Amino acid sequence: MRFRLAGLTALVLLAAGCTSSDDRDDGGGGGPTPDDTVAALASGLVSGELADVPFVEQTAQQVGADYAEVVEGMGDLQPTVEAGAVDVVDGDGDAGDRAVATLTWSWPVLGGTEWTYDSEASLALVDQEWRVVWERNVVEPSLAGATTLDLTPIRAARGDITGARGLALVTARPVVRLGIDRSMVPTARAGQSAQRLARLIGIDAASYVERVEAAGELAFVEAIVYRADEVPADVGRLFDQITGARAIGDEVPLAPTREFAAPILGTVGEVTAEMVEEDPERYQPGDQAGLSGLQARYDEQLQGTTGAVVNAVSSDGVEREVFRVDGETGTPLELTLDLDLQVEAERLLADVAPSSAIVAIRPSNGAILAAANGPGTQGLNIATFGQFAPGSTFKSVSTLALLRAGLTPDTVVPCTPTINVDGKSFKNYSDYPASALGQVPFRTALANSCNTAFISQRGKLGELDLFDAAAALGMGIDHDLGFPAYLGQVEPAASETEKGANLIGQGRILASPMIMATVIASIQRGDLVIPSLVPAVDVTPPDVEPITGTQAGQLRSMLRSVVTSGSGAGLLDVPGPEVIAKTGTAEFERGGRLETHAWMIAAQGDLAVAVFVEVGASGSRTAGPILEAFLRAAR
Repeated sequence: MRFRLAGLTALVLLAAGCTSSDDRDDGGGGGPTPDDTVAALASGLVSGELADVPFVEQTAQQVGADYAEVVEGMGDLQPTVEAGAVDVVDGDGDAGDRAVATLTWSWPVLGGTEWTYDSEASLALVDQEWRVVWERNVVEPSLAGATTLDLTPIRAARGDITGARGLALVTARPVVRLGIDRSMVPTARAGQSAQRLARLIGIDAASYVERVEAAGELAFVEAIVYRADEVPADVGRLFDQITGARAIGDEVPLAPTREFAAPILGTVGEVTAEMVEEDPERYQPGDQAGLSGLQARYDEQLQGTTGAVVNAVSSDGVEREVFRVDGETGTPLELTLDLDLQVEAERLLADVAPSSAIVAIRPSNGAILAAANGPGTQGLNIATFGQFAPGSTFKSVSTLALLRAGLTPDTVVPCTPTINVDGKSFKNYSDYPASALGQVPFRTALANSCNTAFISQRGKLGELDLFDAAAALGMGIDHDLGFPAYLGQVEPAASETEKGANLIGQGRILASPMIMATVIASIQRGDLVIPSLVPAVDVTPPDVEPITGTQAGQLRSMLRSVVTSGSGAGLLDVPGPEVIAKTGTAEFERGGRLETHAWMIAAQGDLAVAVFVEVGASGSRTAGPILEAFLRAAR
């Protein structure tokens, strides 16, 4: 990372009042005093232009070149130089032919931090003209010989990302950087070594060879970074056989595993050209920053404040520290994720080929305890930001709307094999139990997920009744939660056919796994739940008609029937408090084929869970076993 501070105004401040040179001159009356020469020197040291300064035994051009070499390592920084007291002293010749001037230097090393010190400049009276005796210690009093100044940034430690119980989710973890060190391989063989290393670690050989051959003779050209405990065995065994190959230990902010909440947490890496162009005051080429996910959104908080060190560097490269400003570690970002539950959720999805997700929420406070995306998502965050038809899991919302419209759990509704709405035929799922057909209690229709029974009641709902019921359970009203979140879509139906489809979670209904976990969390709590991943983000609850205690109790009782006598029977023997649940299957078309999403939502005690598999047989058969395993592990 290059150090750069732009926009600083160079100032030359001349000390006010009298100096000792005003009390005496070169021995005569009205002779020259050194003050003008000292003032010119101070001005020239700021601007780098020393043409107006007379020197002893050197030209202004020679001194200018030497001064430029001394301060080259300070980058774009410009000092303020104040000319202070000037003492005229007796030299080897005439009385009063020598002087010593004090110069006060101030370098704006970091925003509000100045490196301030005094140095001395010797002057000699030559042919009635005061001239500066140039030495490098004029710039900094400890410099001698060919020593130069060098300013190096100290990258601040990035703030951790923490989860439940204060456990670190992302923190500095050991890594190994592998690459070619150009100083360790002859130029003629650098390309060959780069090609061997690229093939060993499996990166594009041509581009890496090009980078190595174009690098300077002392450069280390990084090829790959491994977690310290994840270096492949063959790489560790063959790496040392490559001339110039070098391994450098380091620490970088990492989660416990490569997969851990990766689409949500995001990554940290070298800033892109676009980031530098958009915010040149904040980012410079080579800087490390959050590139995606929460690492990017909260980058300013996590980055901390860069420090800096100024070294005096001798001609043989030995560094001696002369000034330091320590950086400040970034502020940690607190999340609600539970380390153990997140790991368990990702373990359960590891072998699921289609896109999949698990979201777990604590109903009592809305804390998101797990938001896992399976490998089939290919890095996308569908857990909190996916948009899919929720199928029959949405009947938990439809049930609330119909309860508000006057139905009770015992209201008898018709569960027929099919129902026709304006020429569109709807039916139940393929293995719907024949024993549950006919005139059945509303409770039974929900327990067995009878599509036709729900669609038959569409006339009891007004245009916004379904939206209002969804809003009472946290769905369909958008607000910023401080992380990528899709809160669902519950659009009014444009036709009777669409109205029927909406009731069974198709039509114009869309949801994320997170919002369906929120829906059943709100039912379990008996009040609106707002999902929370970043506790510091304060969200104002939307103004909605709240679910009543009676309605919540009826819903929980009916969703318990899903487990005791319906499609969620696989959860009946899960130990612990009673489980309520709802399965769901939603049809969608892909490549001319009709496929089905598989869903299941459930709540037990102070835990609400949604499981989604993009392509599956059914909610109970595909998502159900995953949800059951998660609930058992959570106990």
